[in-house]
Amino acid sequence: MTRSFLALRHIAIASSLLFGLVSQHARAAESGTITIMVGGITKLIYLPARLTEQLGYFKDEGLDVELLSQPAGVDAENELLAGAVQAVVGFYDHTIDLQTKGKEVKAIVVFGQVPGEVEMVSTKAAETVKSMADVKGKTLGVTGLGSSTSFLTQYLAGQHGIQSTEYTMLPVGADASFIAAIKQGRIDVGMTTEPTVSALQKSGDGKVLVDMRSVEGTKAALGGTYPASSLYVQAAWADAHKAEAAKLAHAFVRTMQFIHTHSAEEIAAKMPDDYQKDKPLYVSALKASLPMYTSDGKMPADGPTTVLKVLSAFNPSVKGKHIDLAKTYTNEFVAAK
Repeated sequence: MTRSFLALRHIAIASSLLFGLVSQHARAAESGTITIMVGGITKLIYLPARLTEQLGYFKDEGLDVELLSQPAGVDAENELLAGAVQAVVGFYDHTIDLQTKGKEVKAIVVFGQVPGEVEMVSTKAAETVKSMADVKGKTLGVTGLGSSTSFLTQYLAGQHGIQSTEYTMLPVGADASFIAAIKQGRIDVGMTTEPTVSALQKSGDGKVLVDMRSVEGTKAALGGTYPASSLYVQAAWADAHKAEAAKLAHAFVRTMQFIHTHSAEEIAAKMPDDYQKDKPLYVSALKASLPMYTSDGKMPADGPTTVLKVLSAFNPSVKGKHIDLAKTYTNEFVAAK
């Protein structure tokens, strides 16, 4: 009886805390604050989120925006569906996956025309792993199981006829935890982004195996552009808050234009110091990342079909399902002004 009572009490406390979190953000939304959850705010693939805030573009639009961070896009997606946040800066592919689950979510600004992801091989394993054709029997690191990195990893291996049962996928997160996994030998190969890529190259612990930071590299790996980092919202929120959605889109488009008209050094100078503890490394990583960004926030014409092709191959939720790609994104708001 006592154990049952305590168990129920713990459940009640946990539920209360979750309810409190959602309620807190709901109250913030009512007061006019737009809360955006970022799937790893220090990642350069999501640079436009913090840069827009730093440049003052949200305030220029009369918006009160709060940026929060979760280490993985899957967690950010759950916050959106729970109503705890109004928008997510994460991978576009979540909108396709969610449609199969009866959730209508759409990208309203596209930041990355390519994933910005890099498949890294540890220096220790580099002698035996020369390409993704050599990953059989290896341990492959991803940010999380069921994440965008896991589907991309499976697709790249599958291109060489290697099934997902022939290697181990290990969730190791990003940034410091990814670097630790490489250094400790817990993974042989792993998918990550800048500035982690440059940090591993600088320390000599990792080498580039597949580079999807540029359009050319992404087309070679995936067969087309692969829109990734984006701002996505629930379709119902966009329909009910068209003015706010347009202002958000306009603020971000200004940022994309800033990125395309300024050097890596000039962009880095606008970012907080704690994002670039090693400034030369940060600038170098940013230079390598600049080709990934769109200039206008619009969806690349061939992008959605490439993403659907990848997800249909390895995402059990998407495989064999009919997807209405027109409902997964819109250029309406980026073209509003």
